[in-house]
Amino acid sequence: MLVLFETAAGYAIFKVLDESKLQQVDSLYKEFETPEKANKVVKLKHFEKFQDTTEALAAVTALTEGKIGKSLKKVLKKVVAKEAHEQLAISDAKLGGVIKEKLDLSCVYSPAVAELMRCIRSQMESLITGLPPREISAMSLGLAHSLSRYKLKFSPDKVDTMIVQAISLLDDLDKELNNYIMRCREWYGWHFPELGKIVTDNLAYCKAARHIGDRTNVAGSDLSDILPEEIEAEVKLAAEISMGTEVSEQDIGNIRHLCDQVIDISEYRTQLYDYLKNRMMAIAPNLTVMVGELVGARLISHAGSLMNLAKHPASTVQILGAEKALFRALKTRKDTPKYGLIYHASLVGQTSAKNKGKISRMLAAKASLAIRYDALGEDTNAEMGVENRAKLEARLRQLEEKGIRRISGTGKAMAKADKYQHKSEVRMYDPSGDSTIPSTSKKRKFEEVEEAEEPQTPVVKSKKPKKERVTEEAAETSAAAEETPKKKKKKKDKKAEEPEEEEEVAVTEPTEKKKKKKKKVKQEEEDD
Repeated sequence: MLVLFETAAGYAIFKVLDESKLQQVDSLYKEFETPEKANKVVKLKHFEKFQDTTEALAAVTALTEGKIGKSLKKVLKKVVAKEAHEQLAISDAKLGGVIKEKLDLSCVYSPAVAELMRCIRSQMESLITGLPPREISAMSLGLAHSLSRYKLKFSPDKVDTMIVQAISLLDDLDKELNNYIMRCREWYGWHFPELGKIVTDNLAYCKAARHIGDRTNVAGSDLSDILPEEIEAEVKLAAEISMGTEVSEQDIGNIRHLCDQVIDISEYRTQLYDYLKNRMMAIAPNLTVMVGELVGARLISHAGSLMNLAKHPASTVQILGAEKALFRALKTRKDTPKYGLIYHASLVGQTSAKNKGKISRMLAAKASLAIRYDALGEDTNAEMGVENRAKLEARLRQLEEKGIRRISGTGKAMAKADKYQHKSEVRMYDPSGDSTIPSTSKKRKFEEVEEAEEPQTPVVKSKKPKKERVTEEAAETSAAAEETPKKKKKKKDKKAEEPEEEEEVAVTEPTEKKKKKKKKVKQEEEDD
């Protein structure tokens, strides 16, 4: 068996002397503990040294891409082709497939081969003769530097590190500008407070404050280059009646210096924004068309690189930047956020609150396609981004018009007509059809019932007073004949009260007089 071993100095071909040792993978390292033991297992057959670092770099880049370099092809034809019957052990399975396809050599890659490569590397200085250790280390260091430089120079237009740094610096400049402008307004406001209310633009305020200096100089100063004519006249009028305090020349000098700083930083921010816009159009043109320069740069910065962002699914791109809210919602079992950094895109901003979630989802889906096209595609045009943005704008227009149509009355009528509801009709059996007797109305039946009840009412009234007279006579005789205890009297009173409650249904005016007489009788009995 032959072994192909790659080093920074060149290619080495080893011949395995004892193949039985490869079967014991776990104890193979013991055979390479010393150079003497290692020479008993493998022996150097051929070594092809690189002429310079350029050749070494070309060979290494070809190996990393799974291709056969010119020098490797030359070595394999010279040495290995003579012993074609033997297998070639290699460290990369992809490279083995290419060698087998082009040179028709049988290649082997297994865990035993990987362990053998590691053992050879540990005793490389003793196994490869003719190369001093210092030369090998120097060539390794030079090749490492060349390879790193090559990877950086591979595609300078695709280096997204510049975008990450530029957007971070832009955010820092915005924070510093806000602090400086706030300090400038507060500081100069002690001397000329009316200027802050008249001039609302921050940059124009700093330029005006630097040009004016002391407010007494406003009358003789020309502010036409900084402010419109109406605002300039208002400033001059306010300076005459200003309520600000007097300040010294030294204070005015410091305020002017601060205004210079604000103006310089603002100009540099504008220049940096133009640079960021150009870099974004060069690196990610389709993403820039979809979401804009700032949002696209923030997405790349948040993911770390354009390639990392391309690996994210559309759902992750949608909520990128809202991780804190997402995990809080998952923890509290509430609704998850619908958008993150993508909320600041122009398409989401011009949408109504009702449709923001839908548009952000669709925009994230199209933006993820644009990111992958920019990161992995060979073209640098923005046609795909323009087409997808036109589709999203048409969909947005459709959603907005749908909402407007629903508000109007005609829209409601259309919605009702389009809506389908299944209503089952249940029919009950009507038994009235079975009878041949003509049915009478409810009104007539009610009148017949009233006529039948009328002759019975006087009979009830005539009977009731008779009962009352009988009970009264019985009560008088029993009270005069016997003197019973109070308990028995109370029982009789209760018995006497029971018919009274029954008679209250159809009692007339004479019955009320009889009740009063009963009460008098009861009071006399109690007094006795």
